Amino acid sequence: MDDFFTLSKILWTLAVPSNLLILLSAIGFVMLLVGVWRPAILALALGIGGQVVAGFSPLAHYLVSPLEERFPPFKPDGQPVDGIILLGGSEVPDIALSRNVPAVNDAGERVIVFSALSRAYPAAQLVFSGGSADLGETAPMEARAIREAFKDVGVDPDRVLYEGRSRNTAENAAFVRAMIEPKPGARWLLVTSAFHMPRAVGAFRAVGFPVIANPVDYRTIGPDGLAAPFLRAAEGLDLTDLAAKEWVGLGVYYMTGRTNALFPAP
Repeated sequence: MDDFFTLSKILWTLAVPSNLLILLSAIGFVMLLVGVWRPAILALALGIGGQVVAGFSPLAHYLVSPLEERFPPFKPDGQPVDGIILLGGSEVPDIALSRNVPAVNDAGERVIVFSALSRAYPAAQLVFSGGSADLGETAPMEARAIREAFKDVGVDPDRVLYEGRSRNTAENAAFVRAMIEPKPGARWLLVTSAFHMPRAVGAFRAVGFPVIANPVDYRTIGPDGLAAPFLRAAEGLDLTDLAAKEWVGLGVYYMTGRTNALFPAP
């Protein structure tokens, strides 16, 4: 998966909407300076206009909502749970490891819910999956960083199995399945952000590991509350980037066989 990981990181850096819109604006400004008027105006209109629309309009809410609503929240049904898998992405490894303190980002709900589930199902095997998503980084940064956060939310770090090699969702699924070799019919909960759940579930299904979705970390208030604009452009652009990454990721994973459905469903 090395070539896929490297290529996906490079291409996404160039294609992420906020970067692309700024690049278009810069190109338009340069063309203005050299007197190429019509292409300059078009590039500036797309770049600046796109930043305004993505930054202030509710566009991002409408892009994220279908992802978040795809899998309903998990509700205990009285049946036993064999294991609980937490996907990485809520940690800030550089800060956590350099300062020796817990450090989580705006996906910190993943850790909180994982802790609650660990208490609700004391016999369940706990698994954390996450290495490093940075190019050139091979150390299991996320798996090392999360141990301190586990202590603070009441999870015994020694109860958790750590998969520290994966750098993307496809590798999360493949490496966790190889590590735990789930028995047929076993019930495993998967904890990750709601917007990421369709791609995550699809990736686990593609490697023959059916999981039960436990979406957390919602970014919208629900289908009936999507029309509110953003008051800060940075918020709208950030959520637009997030939504675009998931929709593009779903398409790429499907085309490369990393999911067996374009938009996985329950």
